[in-house]
Amino acid sequence: MESLKRRDFIKSSSALVGAAALTGSSVSSVFAAGSDVIKIALIGCGGRGTGATFDAFASGQNIKLVAMADAFKDNLDSTYDTLKEKFGDKVDVPDSRKYVGFDGYKAAIKDADVVLLTTPPGFRPIHFEEAVKQGKHVFMEKAVAADIPGVRKVLEVAKIAKQKKLNVVVGLQRRYQTNYREAIKRIHDGAIGDVVSGQVYWNSGGVWVRPRKPNQTEMEYQMRNWYYFNWLCGDHIVEQHVHNIDIANWVKQKYPVSIQGTGSRAHRTGKEYGEIYDNFAIELTYDDGSVVYSQCRHFEGISNRVDETFQATKGRVYLSAGNQAVLYGPDGKEIYRHDPKGNPNPYQQEHKELFEAIAKGEYKFEDAEYGAYSSLTGIIGRIACYTGKVIKWDEAIQSNISLMPDQFTWDAKPKVLPNADGFYPVAVPGHDVEKYI
Repeated sequence: MESLKRRDFIKSSSALVGAAALTGSSVSSVFAAGSDVIKIALIGCGGRGTGATFDAFASGQNIKLVAMADAFKDNLDSTYDTLKEKFGDKVDVPDSRKYVGFDGYKAAIKDADVVLLTTPPGFRPIHFEEAVKQGKHVFMEKAVAADIPGVRKVLEVAKIAKQKKLNVVVGLQRRYQTNYREAIKRIHDGAIGDVVSGQVYWNSGGVWVRPRKPNQTEMEYQMRNWYYFNWLCGDHIVEQHVHNIDIANWVKQKYPVSIQGTGSRAHRTGKEYGEIYDNFAIELTYDDGSVVYSQCRHFEGISNRVDETFQATKGRVYLSAGNQAVLYGPDGKEIYRHDPKGNPNPYQQEHKELFEAIAKGEYKFEDAEYGAYSSLTGIIGRIACYTGKVIKWDEAIQSNISLMPDQFTWDAKPKVLPNADGFYPVAVPGHDVEKYI
């Protein structure tokens, strides 16, 4: 399938508008004639959804939130109260446009010009498909899928979005961060030669845990504690470490041909941590023989590291989300150090550029493809560690193993269930490999 082949990224002549920027071709305005109001709908009312809405309002455009959807009413109500208090009349969401439940997103999307998709990653392909079907511009958070069929769905829908000239921005905000743009443009222009190796990291103490409550169905418990179930999260190598993996692919301007690695549950072993690992170490091998080492872990009480570094034939580079970027020549001397003064907030910048394009009637952003392939890189990394196998990219992308439940109701059973003691099955390398590939 043409859409499933590895392909090089567009080189960084597009640095000022992101690697996904196209030609700026014109599209007709999607909002009401005679009005400059851009109506947005929020799908997924958690912390990231609240933050994304804040960032959309900070874009400088005339934006109004007109619809909200979430599986849980308390999530929706809490986010609505926060946004209403902060933004007043810019939040125009009466009860009739507050949609609760698994299918509420369909109605919420219908009410808007632009949709913010900020649910757990497992739902992203479904929601993205509906948004594009309804002809809406999209901001969607990373990761864009939790399994390989979901990645393929996103790639299929991305083609339709291109045909309809719908702008799509993915929340891999380093793509919109000045230090990354400036440094990677220089790398692509040959400042340090050919990149031959690299190391990318997201080592931290982990995230929240939401304990099981009395009378919760299994579906509700997993939805509330979504980070610890792969059908929703993809494991932290996908949901979180995708940021750093995406930088590796961006720097290399391609995707790995094979991935191998190791991981385990060494620290977070309780039943409250569902089925995910707490550490991964993988190697991304590219078709030119270069290898990028990737490490992520959720260990409390030890040193943290979240950054990227690459070695090349004429030097090396250090990058971090803290606005750092330093290029070194072959003699170890600095040849470029990024000045962070005045750099915009990348979370806001991605929305600023998206909504500016929409306000002007321009088609500029097609982030869905690289968002899907970097999500896929993390998914293959997860599979490699769960199975203990070397996983070939071209074979993995054909997988039909879906993690998603067969139906979405509160009494439906997810595919992974606890045993009598409340513990969930955890992957053991070399065992039950057919469950994963």
